[in-house]
Amino acid sequence: MKTVVCTEPFQFELQYANEPVAAEGEVVVRIRRVGICGTDLHAYQGNQAFFSYPRILGHELSGEVVEFGANTSSDKYAVGDKVLIIPYVHCEDCVACRRGYTNCCVNMQVIGVHRDGGMCEFVSVPASHVLKVENLDLDAMALVECLAIGAHAVRRAAVEAAENVLIIGAGPIGLAAMQFAKVVGANVIALDINGERLDFCQHKLDVDAAINGSTEDVQARLSELTNGEFATVVIDASGHAGSMMDAVEYCAHSARLVYVGLSKQPITYNHPNIHKRELTIMCSRNATREDFKHVINCLADGRAQSTCMITHSCDFDQLIEQFPTWTHPKSRVIKAMVELNG
Repeated sequence: MKTVVCTEPFQFELQYANEPVAAEGEVVVRIRRVGICGTDLHAYQGNQAFFSYPRILGHELSGEVVEFGANTSSDKYAVGDKVLIIPYVHCEDCVACRRGYTNCCVNMQVIGVHRDGGMCEFVSVPASHVLKVENLDLDAMALVECLAIGAHAVRRAAVEAAENVLIIGAGPIGLAAMQFAKVVGANVIALDINGERLDFCQHKLDVDAAINGSTEDVQARLSELTNGEFATVVIDASGHAGSMMDAVEYCAHSARLVYVGLSKQPITYNHPNIHKRELTIMCSRNATREDFKHVINCLADGRAQSTCMITHSCDFDQLIEQFPTWTHPKSRVIKAMVELNG
């Protein structure tokens, strides 16, 4: 089968490998769609944490079941079923898994990050990590993982109806968090430095307000929008260390600050500044099976949307040529989708 391997930063190679055989408890999935994530772009550019080369990228995946391994329940899946893949393979034994926090397993192996992913024609994955989906198309199915990360951040923040929620960063994860904060009934304010992304937030996702950090005084505008109270929840999806530190200034007293973006740079705080707010600072990593199911339900009944984010697409045979263009801001990509196997 064909595989696209990231052999080192800024280098893809088309390679060939044997088709996988389903091991015990696994299913082989014919990959039909691969959503391109910020993690993929960062890995290609050499600035992704927890990553090593060579690696087959791709973790936003949908496809069809083609084979079962031994001891795989055939009453759950049939050959030809449309499925999406939950890429977070957890150990089930560590302190986090035992407490139900499988999204931050000590021994986490993320498909497409720590182990080879879906930029290939077939993958074999644990049967426990596929979800059969009957009411979404393949594009929407592949984007569930992206949305689940945003949904998990909202759940982590325990967002409540009518709260002022500021979401920093209008990339796909930030857009997902905006949608699921809206699902809860929050008053959602988007912050970015890209005017086109903010227009998208307002016209496609119906956020309540938008702040352009490159042209507006963020604190003054946020104060105006919240009657001087600022935001009781701030979710930073930028992954930029400076933004992550500035986020403290946008928090109300008693607020929760959630980092869903990931930076390799250190971040620091003035302690009195966070102490006086009795600020809760937390991180949000990956998502759980429950988050995936919540996203699927919200997409199916129209409370959330996903395919509106797809601005670019290509066939698998065009991937090596097209991928580098998606790393450039001038491409204006929000979400790219790779199609393969028909």
